[in-house]
Amino acid sequence: MKYIVLLGDGMADEPLEELSGRTPLEHANTPNMDALAQKGEIGLMETVPQGFHPGSDVANLSVFGYDPATCYSGRSPLEAASMGVELGPEDVAFRLNLVTLLPHYGKLYMEDFSAGHITTAEARELIASLQEELGGDEFHFYPGVSYRHLMVWKGGKDKLTFTPPHDLTHQSIEDHLPRGEGAEILINLMTSSQMLFKGHPVNDRRMDADLAPANSIWLWGHGRAPRMETMKEKFGVNGAVISAVDLIKGIGVCAGLDIIDVPGATGYLDTNYRGKAEAALEALKTRDFVYLHVEAPDEAAHSGNLQDKIAAIEAFDELVVGTVLAGLPALGDHRVLVLPDHPTPVRKMTHTLDPVPYILFGSAGEFPPVGKVAGYSEKAAHSTGLHLREGHAMMRRLLG
Repeated sequence: MKYIVLLGDGMADEPLEELSGRTPLEHANTPNMDALAQKGEIGLMETVPQGFHPGSDVANLSVFGYDPATCYSGRSPLEAASMGVELGPEDVAFRLNLVTLLPHYGKLYMEDFSAGHITTAEARELIASLQEELGGDEFHFYPGVSYRHLMVWKGGKDKLTFTPPHDLTHQSIEDHLPRGEGAEILINLMTSSQMLFKGHPVNDRRMDADLAPANSIWLWGHGRAPRMETMKEKFGVNGAVISAVDLIKGIGVCAGLDIIDVPGATGYLDTNYRGKAEAALEALKTRDFVYLHVEAPDEAAHSGNLQDKIAAIEAFDELVVGTVLAGLPALGDHRVLVLPDHPTPVRKMTHTLDPVPYILFGSAGEFPPVGKVAGYSEKAAHSTGLHLREGHAMMRRLLG
């Protein structure tokens, strides 16, 4: 038996007036997911336990089959695992975004949480400058991909509160700076980065090209090293993770899964959708399980770009779901789980706590339809009356 999770990050949304009351998922042309929903089980699933922020870290842990209430220690430790950064017991990891801040009426506003989706090569120059000027025995800066990076505070504080930068688009940062024990130290680092990046060659080149400068860092998503069983220990399966995002790779590392890097996988609209699907089919020839994650719908929604979100959903359906479904029969009996990790409403430009629509399909008919649905959407999932309150329990259903 082969098992695969196909996850379109942030695909779920809310009804929009400009789409005649439909969601982007309803509006998009998704024949492969529609057909799968008609042949399998479709319902709603809660991926974020009560009391947790609806972050991709918590939501994806649930989809992987881990209860965040028992194993979650923060987003950045998972990203550190992906990057091969080992955390000591007293170390605290932080997600470091390169962002664009702009002054407005005497305040600084979050203009772009991704610094215009800065390239990885440009970002590495900036992170190298941070390490040279601000790094040392206490702080260490590690380059990641595009705007997503890592800072480790040796012997750091962890009783802190942060606001994710993607929740602040076009808002003043004044009331959203780090709070708690040691916050002033982190605010000083953020302020120092602004002085360091002003006039930096990378930003000079970007501004000459009319691109957004990465003129500050933003620290958030902190935590200490997690403790997790591997999926082999927990579920008795071996497998792999395919994603362009360090967070998802990090969960995979902690879960004892292989990480498969796909050329052209960017984490954005231009990602190599088909390449990911083909890599998943190849991986399943020698493994039980694959978790295939596509970030593009979430990125588009965080930017408030409706047409890009629809395009990302359609590409996910055609090039990922379609390719995988065409290739799975050659591998024998199989089970498929299709879902987003959380909703990212394009009008809110941030994650919400609403349950997500899922499709659960088994080639041997293990998950028969509950009623008739027209296709895959939030409304169709709600219509079946199926509602899984503990999202982490879904993996046991998938794996049987």
